[in-house]
Amino acid sequence: MSHFRLRQIINPLGARVAAAFEAALRRIPAIQQRLEAQYAALLADIEPSLKPYRHEFPAYTRLPPVGRNRDDILAGMRQLAERETPRWRDGYVSGAVYHGDPDHLAFLNQAYALHSVSNPLHVDLWPSIARYEAEIVAMTATMLGGEPGVCGTVTSGGTESILLAMKTYRDWARERLGIRHPDVVAPVTAHAAFDKAAHYFGIRLVRIPVDDGFRADVAAARRALTRNTIALVGSAPSFPHGVIDPIADLAALAQDRRIGMHVDACLGGFVLPWAQRLGYPVPPFDFSVPGVTSISVDTHKYGYAPKGTSVILYRTEALRRFQYYVAADWPGGLYVSPTMAGSRPGALSAAAWAAMVSMGEQGYLEATQRILETSHRIRTGIEAIPELRILGDPLWVIAFTATRLDIYRILDRMAQRGWNLNGLHHPPAIHICVTLPHTAPGVADRFIADLRDSVAAVRREPRASGGMAPVYGMAASLPFRGVIGDLLRRYLDVVYKP
Repeated sequence: MSHFRLRQIINPLGARVAAAFEAALRRIPAIQQRLEAQYAALLADIEPSLKPYRHEFPAYTRLPPVGRNRDDILAGMRQLAERETPRWRDGYVSGAVYHGDPDHLAFLNQAYALHSVSNPLHVDLWPSIARYEAEIVAMTATMLGGEPGVCGTVTSGGTESILLAMKTYRDWARERLGIRHPDVVAPVTAHAAFDKAAHYFGIRLVRIPVDDGFRADVAAARRALTRNTIALVGSAPSFPHGVIDPIADLAALAQDRRIGMHVDACLGGFVLPWAQRLGYPVPPFDFSVPGVTSISVDTHKYGYAPKGTSVILYRTEALRRFQYYVAADWPGGLYVSPTMAGSRPGALSAAAWAAMVSMGEQGYLEATQRILETSHRIRTGIEAIPELRILGDPLWVIAFTATRLDIYRILDRMAQRGWNLNGLHHPPAIHICVTLPHTAPGVADRFIADLRDSVAAVRREPRASGGMAPVYGMAASLPFRGVIGDLLRRYLDVVYKP
């Protein structure tokens, strides 16, 4: 039976019935054996790209009897880094590397090295790190419309910022409202980290649809609210399609119900304020909007800090206190931690502070202008290809689909030309997240030329095999989420093979 036919049968049944039907099917030995064979075949095709050094460098599966020479170790590591650098340096990657200038990276590395042993858990030993983190939070809050009283913490990334916000609302609602079975309402386009938070913290995540422009449906959000709802979520912008949800309308709902309103600005927090200042159409999304009570924003994206830093902001200190973890009766002493981790690398916070102070407002304005001008050029080029269609009305995260061709085959053709783009689902699409490396001369034109050639190649040979197209195609067409989950878990098994 085809994936399409299975979807036709199962979709009308609803998620719970579909899951039960899938579980029953997978208990049949012949079906499970066939699935395992399909997993193995798909992963065998992918594994060489995940392990390109397997036959070139020795693998350590146990400690060497005698430690290796440090110069030799560094030489080998340098060789790998030099092989991996050109792809992102030359602008072939969507997102991932947001600045990339060698001088900027060298500066961050120096800032990191100065604090490589520091740990924010020990404030008495490294008060400088506490200073850096407090100023990172204050500068970010000011950038995002924060009034006196807006506060937050530095985290390890957008996922942790989102996890902490959801944990904070859960604990706030439990103490202040007596809610024991909380739910959070979020559009289907909100980041998967909200699903992770719901899974970790016992929250029911209610996903609502988006409109034709891929923005959260406010009427659906209103219908989804219950007496157990503790927070609403909106994105600025959403990761898949790069569009900004109607934050003001969602925040008004939250304010009326006296619940939390979280804005996920992990991707856009260091772009939208400057885009607004440059005159681009940016709807209100930050603390200037009444009802917004928290914002997540990544310094390690368009803040141009090193990977592993983000900020979670709250409108009040009273709300932030629900994020903290305190142990007052542990035999090891008094323990308090602001975030998920105990020990943390203070060097990352020091380098993030250095990045922000070195960029300044003018630096962020200039970087944003370059990115948005390049994005317009790329968007115009995509719109000129008849087979492609832009999704929504994005500024710099540009999602597009194909009207008569398999978009995942186009994704594979672009990969063959060196491009690392993001495949999307619901609907099947690709996006490119434009960063500073894309603003270098010739990169945008190269992208459009390669995209045009890739579309032409798929038009000529629509069923070419290989690449990730079969995996994306199966995930898009197969109605069984458990099967896709199993495949992804096996993918991680391959990643962790030496």
